Amino acid sequence: MRPQCARFWYRERARFWYRERMTLRPSGGAQLTQLKNADVSWGAFDPKAYVKHNYRALQSEDAEILDVVRDHFADHFRRPGVGPVRGIDVGAGANLYPALAMLPWCDELTLFERSPANVRYLKRQVDSYDENWDQFWDVLCEDEAYDSLAMDPRKKFAKTVDVELGDIFDLQRHEGRWSVGTMFFVAESMTNSHREFALGVERFMRALAPGAPFAAAFMEHSKGYHVGDYFFPACDVGESEVRASLEPFADEFIAKRLKSSAAVRNGYTGMIVAYGRRR
Repeated sequence: MRPQCARFWYRERARFWYRERMTLRPSGGAQLTQLKNADVSWGAFDPKAYVKHNYRALQSEDAEILDVVRDHFADHFRRPGVGPVRGIDVGAGANLYPALAMLPWCDELTLFERSPANVRYLKRQVDSYDENWDQFWDVLCEDEAYDSLAMDPRKKFAKTVDVELGDIFDLQRHEGRWSVGTMFFVAESMTNSHREFALGVERFMRALAPGAPFAAAFMEHSKGYHVGDYFFPACDVGESEVRASLEPFADEFIAKRLKSSAAVRNGYTGMIVAYGRRR
């Protein structure tokens, strides 16, 4: 290779490396360009690293969310006349506790997830989920509806749960299909586009039948996050954006910031939990 060609090649490689680094591993005050959901390499998501960092031990923010969601679902399903229940956790990722929160009432429970690596993780959990999830179930069992479950939760999970590979935006094909739903850390953690954030919430809510109870959780003012060696984008939202995204689809709901401090990772200011019923 001639010297001038070599210089050109190394210069172009350096530019390529810099673009990749800014997309996947921003640092300091680096400003991300807009990253839509379709721009992200979800195949690079590492569920083992994600669970190790987030769910190996029960953290105070998750315990607070579990308290809220447990009481919300238990209150709803104590009402008479509830028929067969089909549940969905949208963007389940490598997190089982939203599904566990719906488990006592579900005849069918779909874990809907885009990342192939997360789908493989979830499928491995179906027959007998890992022991770290027991501490989350213990919090749910503070309500009798969970504590008095007629069968072992692992057996109920294996009998009820199905894992489905899919994109949140494709849920428009299944409008009104599910009678209870959760979406935890998804709409704001898959893109830095406010339009896609709102559309993600819309797709989730439209997938629920009228009157269906729901619960959703959001990272407040997230700047993005690392999983293993890769950086993933986030949309900067607060309580007002969460409420605005839900208002067209819920007659009655509550959206509130958790009391627990933001301690899971750097780059966010707290968590928001929203719960209510589909209009």
